[in-house]
Parts: sequence; structure tokens; C-alpha cells
Amino acid sequence: MATALILARAGHTVHATMRNPASSPELLQIAEKEALKLVISAMDVNDDRSVKDTIGSIQRNYGPIDVLVNNAGIEVHGSVEETPLDDFRAVMETNYFGVIRCIQAAMPSMRTRRSGTIINIASVAGRVAGTPQAPYTASKFALEALSEALAGEAKMFNIHVAIVEPGIIATDMAHGISKPPKVTPYPHLPRFARLFSASLQFPCSPELVGEKIQEIIASGTWQLRHPVGPDAIPFLQWRAAMTDEEWVTLGSLENEEWYSSMQQSFGMDLRPKEEEKKPA
Repeated sequence: MATALILARAGHTVHATMRNPASSPELLQIAEKEALKLVISAMDVNDDRSVKDTIGSIQRNYGPIDVLVNNAGIEVHGSVEETPLDDFRAVMETNYFGVIRCIQAAMPSMRTRRSGTIINIASVAGRVAGTPQAPYTASKFALEALSEALAGEAKMFNIHVAIVEPGIIATDMAHGISKPPKVTPYPHLPRFARLFSASLQFPCSPELVGEKIQEIIASGTWQLRHPVGPDAIPFLQWRAAMTDEEWVTLGSLENEEWYSSMQQSFGMDLRPKEEEKKPA
């Protein structure tokens, strides 16, 4: 939503899609109030026919698509052992195959015109495989690989490909991750929730991501990867400073050792407070 408004306010004609526009009327209300060139259409990125029909209709009725922003995404976290296989499939269906559907629908026209930009919203989690984010991070690693391969194919047709890699952004998804987890033998889930909860004490607005997308479009850059947010590069540097074995060992630490390590690395004390330890 932030991206759609930022681009429309910058003068672009924006086609925003969502599964059920009636369930989220705020975007349309703002667009009408500000007289923005913003059209909202129903589209489900998980459905082949929905993607083909919607993108085809946009191209027939409004002309070629200059920029495709693949932003639809869902998040599931949990231990590999405990997370249902259907949850793994659902995340891949939206975060990975949904992107492919949209690219395949929009790219032929870009290739024919030898002009276009494809921006895929990945995540720092697409380069940092943190526990317990296996379902989500696997989808974002896959999206990173897809985007890198696509960039090599697309450049000869003058089509720009960019990967946007947000850190922890104050979205409904992030706030959901920060909630106390279910009972589990794995300590990684409560640790993960506390990391997000602490980060969201100093929230990073979704507008920052929208502004980066606008910057990519306006600049015509060929730069592939674009970390976004104050914690994005520190997270990437943190992981790059460790060997694979050190990274695995970090995940296996007992709670006190893990909390101490995070405090040393990021200056955040993530330990539960006394009142949080008391039974409800």
C-alpha cells in the first residue's frame, strides 16, 4: 500500500492488485481523495488464470506495463520438524511461484519493446537463513536465485531487474511475528519473537521500502540488490562475518549464551523481563 501511494503521488499510473479489494478499502479512499492515477484490481498471485486475466486486461485497456513490482508475500515461521508441509507449500506458492506467474505474464511485452523494470521484494531473510524462519527464508532464498538468473536473461533485452531486501519493517506481518509463540521444545521461536518485538520498539516505516522502489525506478540503475532499513546491512554483515559452522553453532546455543551474543552484536538485551516470566 505504501509503495502504491508513493508511486502514484510521484506521477506514475499505478495498478494495485489484491485478492479482495472490498476487504481493504483504504487505498481506494486515499486515491480518490487525492485524485491519484491509481487503479485497483482483484488478482490472486496463487492462481494462474487470475494473474493472466488481470495483467492481460491491464495491458489491453491501459497499455504496456513499464514496471512490475512483485510485493505479495506471506510469512510462516516454526521449526522444520513441527511446521506442517502444507505451510511450506503455501509460502512457496505465494512468495516464489506467485512472482514467476506475474513475470511470465508481464515480461513478453517488455522483451518485445526492449524496455521495462522488474522489482522483486525479497528480504534480508533471502540471504540470512535464520532459525526458526525456514519456511519463509527458503522462499526468499529461492526468490533471490530466481531474480539473479532472471537479471542475466533480461539485460540483453534492456529489462532491469532489482531485488529489494528489507530488514525488519513495521508491518502487520512483523507485528505478528513479535507475538509470544506456541509451546514448543525449540527455544528459537521465543527468541525470534523477542528480536522482532525489540526491533519494533523503534519502528521502520513501510514508506522507506516504497521510497527505495521509487528511487530504483527513477534512477534506471542496473544494481541488482538493494538492502532497505537501518538493520538490513548490519544483519547481512553480521552473517557474512561468520563461517557456516559458526552460524550453525549460534543457533544451537543455550538461551543465556544466545542472549549474550545478541547483546554483544547489536547492543540489545533480548532477555525476558521478570514480569514476562510469570505464568499467566
